[in-house]
Amino acid sequence: MTGTTAFIYHPDYLKYQFGPTHPFKPIREKYTLDTLRKLKVFDGKAVYYEPQPATDEDLLTVHSEEYVQFVKKMYENGHEYLDGGDTPAIRGLYEGALSVVGGSMLGAKLVMDGDVTHAFNPGGGLHHANRDAASGFCVFNDIAIAARFLQKNYGLKRIAIIDIDGHHGNGTQDIFYDEPILKISSQRVGIFPGTGYVDEMGVGAGEGYSVNIPLSRGTGDDDYLYAFNEIVPPLIEAYRPEIIINQFGVDGHYEDPLVGLALTTKTYEEVAKAVHNLAHKYSDGRLLLLGGGGYNIHNTTRCWAIMFVTVSEALPEESRNEYLQLFDEEKSASHRVSDEVKETVEEIKKKIFPLHGL
Repeated sequence: MTGTTAFIYHPDYLKYQFGPTHPFKPIREKYTLDTLRKLKVFDGKAVYYEPQPATDEDLLTVHSEEYVQFVKKMYENGHEYLDGGDTPAIRGLYEGALSVVGGSMLGAKLVMDGDVTHAFNPGGGLHHANRDAASGFCVFNDIAIAARFLQKNYGLKRIAIIDIDGHHGNGTQDIFYDEPILKISSQRVGIFPGTGYVDEMGVGAGEGYSVNIPLSRGTGDDDYLYAFNEIVPPLIEAYRPEIIINQFGVDGHYEDPLVGLALTTKTYEEVAKAVHNLAHKYSDGRLLLLGGGGYNIHNTTRCWAIMFVTVSEALPEESRNEYLQLFDEEKSASHRVSDEVKETVEEIKKKIFPLHGL
């Protein structure tokens, strides 16, 4: 498949941080860029862009005026929390947040204007932020802001959001809960934020457009890919989105300290292939990829680099051996899908699929 893929990054992303002992480390985004440069992917098929910061007007397409002013005030104080204790208001955070949101908006614009076919903003994917509240290291919901930008400036009606973060994207779900924006989210349940179950299906015009794939602790590659392939492609085919937004959080990796899933680089390569193919089949290739969770810096860098190489198809032959070293060593697996995952898949098909004519 031909096309150009943008990598979007700005040094101001490093300002989106919560202190030296906090698990969220924005340096992982710079390290991903450094890894891709070492692999020599920026040869024409892959290109690098620096975004302009978002404006308050951009934020207000999703967030309330009261909340935006609250964030400004808190970050100026620089010693309090924006939520119950996960998201400190560090000085400089506001500028970093605006840069990150601007990156997601730039990615949407580049894709829709035809400057690139795909775009990846590793600083984005802040899916816990709600209209009036920060949550889970997320200050402003750049996913929702990018979607509103696409609706307002390009008149898009069918936007699909595929969220593979190990934590549920509760903010994105809540913002669009009563709208026909297709949101498919796979996550471990029983951890923060306590949502993401099958019966959270949307209401009103949004009924059936919130689709959750809840996973148990220790879910590995085979179970995950079975559920993904059974649920995601049929819904995307039925919905036929004008663009796909893929929140590509990688904290489901088996060595990540916060989630407890057991995925390897194999899953992230396979998901990148699948979403890439779906975009080309149903959305004229239009694909916006965003970051998200990932709290082991080395593994996050590897998984995002693998995804970007897979989607961009920009790896020169001379870098292939170095690229292969990014992958996990082959792990033993049963190659047997668990009964629990099969039951979850069947429940989703029973409750959601009829609402989409499936």
